[in-house]
Amino acid sequence: QVQLVESGGGLVQPGGSLRLSCAASGFIFSIYNMGWYRQAPGKQRELVAIITSGGSTNYVDSVKGRFTISRDNVKNTAYLQMNSLKPEDTANYYCNAKQITFGHDYWGQGTQVTVSS
Repeated sequence: QVQLVESGGGLVQPGGSLRLSCAASGFIFSIYNMGWYRQAPGKQRELVAIITSGGSTNYVDSVKGRFTISRDNVKNTAYLQMNSLKPEDTANYYCNAKQITFGHDYWGQGTQVTVSS
């Protein structure tokens, strides 16, 4: 059974940091591209960061220099380190695992991040 379980969200003041984790099970984690998406109320879900199976990374412009995506293929876990958080980063953050060759696309349930003073 495929599972993606996010954790690490919460309430943080502007300028603060959070580290999100995505624990994966039920599939061969190392061959999947892992992504973090977010969706704010009334807005479309957007891709925040992606890390390929080979370790290449890409970020949406609004988080470059502040967020870092990483993965641990031994622990089957993906991470999103978020620094210098801004109120506009407030959203529900979702973990995604994608394997294009197999046509697999898995989602977690999301973790809420709220940036507010």
